[in-house]
Amino acid sequence: MFKAKMVSILTLTAALLAGCATTRAPETRLDYAKSSDFSVYRTFGFPAETGTDRGGYSTLVTSYFKSAVTTAMEARGYKYAQEKPDLLVNFFMNTTERTEYRGSRGAGYGYYGYRYGLYSPWPMYEEDRSVTYKYGTINVDIVDAEKKQLIWEGVSEGRVTKEALENQKVT
Repeated sequence: MFKAKMVSILTLTAALLAGCATTRAPETRLDYAKSSDFSVYRTFGFPAETGTDRGGYSTLVTSYFKSAVTTAMEARGYKYAQEKPDLLVNFFMNTTERTEYRGSRGAGYGYYGYRYGLYSPWPMYEEDRSVTYKYGTINVDIVDAEKKQLIWEGVSEGRVTKEALENQKVT
């Protein structure tokens, strides 16, 4: 039951990444401690400094995550507690540059890939090229605050576009 509740929390945070993604949905996966009794937890909070804080201050990304996580946790019956929560929710976000090499030769490259060798390439067609893009990862960790033990983890990964970053709408 806890797993089902937490899937939607990760889905919500994945939506933050999806707002930055192309038409492909982010890849999402989760894991949890099978031996934990999740029914004993009633409250949640955040660590003094989250994984998205930088240089000793809270970032805008931190406030977006805190808002999204608070909404999702409270919708599932958990209460926010600033002092001594049962669960600590932490999050991390990272973007990196990736480069893919895309060759045009042979079947499988676009619609006309099967024609390679039958006709000369069309003017202005690149035969081989590399594409560089941003790739983002979001981690959401839920920790038993008393034991300081990770009990649930969700990860969402996907491609980030400049246009999506510029057009984000945050409520």
